[in-house]
Amino acid sequence: MYGFNNQFISLKMNLIFIGYMASGKSTIGQKMAEKMGFKFIDLDNYIEEFEKMSVSDIFKTKGEIHFRKLEQTYLKQITSNTDQTIIALGGGTPCFYNTMEWLNKLDDFKTIYLRTNLDILTDRLFLNKTRPLISHLETKVALKDFIAKHLFERSYFYNQASVVVEATNDEEETINNILKKLI
Repeated sequence: MYGFNNQFISLKMNLIFIGYMASGKSTIGQKMAEKMGFKFIDLDNYIEEFEKMSVSDIFKTKGEIHFRKLEQTYLKQITSNTDQTIIALGGGTPCFYNTMEWLNKLDDFKTIYLRTNLDILTDRLFLNKTRPLISHLETKVALKDFIAKHLFERSYFYNQASVVVEATNDEEETINNILKKLI
């Protein structure tokens, strides 16, 4: 395993994790932040804290477009004044407006796509279907088809990340894969 010797990490370096729902952005991001002594921000949690409303409730009461605008507003706020921070974005965040182009132009930021196998995503999401975009799907087959279609639509944006890493069910392996790509 790679040690978390911060020699290779710039004092102003920031990492932005992107990927589909349940790809491990928050879990891996939090673990890496702890080990590296970085701050960790989950964009969805950040929005919920400031809006005093869950993401699910924002979707239900104000709609997806309103939520996507909130993501942009808060993401710009976060990235304008941060260093040594890992940020986990929502699965759709990179796919709206010019987000990926904008993120990849930011100084001292690296975007990291946690590319996760369709079967792993389906298994993880089937166990917890509380997310607004999938709560209506009844069967595992319907969920898998939905995810496959979404991944196809979103892969154009996800693959613009400065680093693409295969995310597995082994968190340490995924973290090591990220570190290998960063050094």
